[in-house]
Amino acid sequence: MYIVIVGAGEVGSNIAESLAESHEVAVVDIDPDRVEALMYEADVLGVEGDGAELDTLSQAGIEKADVLIASTDDDETNIVTCGTAVTAADPFTISRVKSAKFLRTWEKSAGAFGVDHMVATNLLTAENIARVIGLPGARDVETFVDGQVQMGEFEVRESSPITNQTVAEADRYESLTFAAVLRDDEVIIPRGETVIKAGDEIVVIGSCESVRLFATEIAPESKSTQNVLVVGGSDVGYHTARLLQDRGIKPRLIEKDHDRARELAEDLQGTTVLESDATDSEFLEREHVEDADAVVATLDSDEKNLLVTLLAKRLGAERTVAVVNSGEYVGLFEAVGVDVAVNPRETTAEEITRFTREYDATKVAIIESDRAEVLEIEVSADSVLAGRPIQESVQELPTGVVIGAISRGGELVIPRGDTVIEPGDHVVVFVDADCLEAVNDKL
Repeated sequence: MYIVIVGAGEVGSNIAESLAESHEVAVVDIDPDRVEALMYEADVLGVEGDGAELDTLSQAGIEKADVLIASTDDDETNIVTCGTAVTAADPFTISRVKSAKFLRTWEKSAGAFGVDHMVATNLLTAENIARVIGLPGARDVETFVDGQVQMGEFEVRESSPITNQTVAEADRYESLTFAAVLRDDEVIIPRGETVIKAGDEIVVIGSCESVRLFATEIAPESKSTQNVLVVGGSDVGYHTARLLQDRGIKPRLIEKDHDRARELAEDLQGTTVLESDATDSEFLEREHVEDADAVVATLDSDEKNLLVTLLAKRLGAERTVAVVNSGEYVGLFEAVGVDVAVNPRETTAEEITRFTREYDATKVAIIESDRAEVLEIEVSADSVLAGRPIQESVQELPTGVVIGAISRGGELVIPRGDTVIEPGDHVVVFVDADCLEAVNDKL
């Protein structure tokens, strides 16, 4: 495909680097330094200029574009860019927006604003947070097959009962597949003799019940998340609290601004809104932050989010999750003690990237910044998997592929070597990034 990306910031750059390997990509930005850097790093066509202007889009080749992605930091600019593009050509348009208000308007009318697909950054981030804190000890969570199958990524700690066990010894869950072990920069496809070490990230796929059981056993000190403290009444904080209360959790939300706190209290009937400064340790002690199962920092400042989460951790909070707007800080946050750092721009880039993938997949989850993917695929009659036992069909697939789960007619089938996959089955597959293209041709 020929893809035009408007906006060469963190989101646009991530998307361009992911797609440039298999597509022809042009990137537009008003900042010449960004354009030049991306041309050098990702081998894309770079155009300096305002992507909302038709002349600039024409220089980027909008007339032949299959897809236009508007990914600047300004919602209105992105929407106008999509509208401008469709006046000159017929690309599939994707607009990134921060505020969900545009998403709600767009959802009421197909193709509104000239946008074919809209991605709301703040809502996506809140959904990511809600999934992660809903599963004890998880660093990443995704669901497949209408919620029937779950993928979870967990850090193996020194105290974990599976530390230093082989996969064969740790595999005591009826409907769970050990899909991968992420160790340093290596993606290890686990075999029975693979030893699980402290510090490993382990990816499992299976029924929601088995993944939850695994979560409670791998981190026995973790408990069911009910007592949640959300710090910051930003748009992300609002959506996080709303999603949690929709799931039967009654969170507390701290907001310093009086007017915003009052607005949140009116909108979030199932949330206790507290008007205060969350960086005040005495206030946190009075609110018994040490009893919190999770503290989520959604302030507009990375520095304040780091301060709040480290303070909450020192006072005894079980888990901490921080929104980190600067992608280069994610590793730093987790290195100094924050349990999960969520970068909205990375979350958005992943969502847009997987939407533009060529795979015939119902759903795609990206693991660890494109190190691997988990795909949900409906098996066709000409798939290498169809009508054959798994132990036979996998011989034709690269070694970086693991069949994680099978759904047949709404029933979960546990994948074993002698399991025969049938056309129409939904299969959830872990795929190492190095062999994605080869796998796509076969599945």
